[in-house]
Amino acid sequence: MRFLANENFPLDAVEALGQNGHDVLWIRVESPGISDCEVLSRAQAENRILLTFDKDFGELAFRSRLPASVGIILFRIRVPSASVVAEKVAKVISLRDDWYGHFTVIRPLA
Repeated sequence: MRFLANENFPLDAVEALGQNGHDVLWIRVESPGISDCEVLSRAQAENRILLTFDKDFGELAFRSRLPASVGIILFRIRVPSASVVAEKVAKVISLRDDWYGHFTVIRPLA
């Protein structure tokens, strides 16, 4: 799958997805400092699912009605380290192959 990792996404998670065969670009390297609107536009233009920890993208997609048809995965998990985030992200992504076109929120198990 093709992903665009937002600037707040940990490097370990970006690398883990790449090692699992996914095509992942990281805003922190590709275009640091661009606005959330620009991030979302880039994901759309490049047909990449947006990966983020920033809940503002829900606001942009739903209230502002900016195009987000390619898909957004919002992670709302808190973990002790970037390596644990990487493990959890890789596991969640591997559970499905139909992430495109959805706004998905990943929360910790209760």
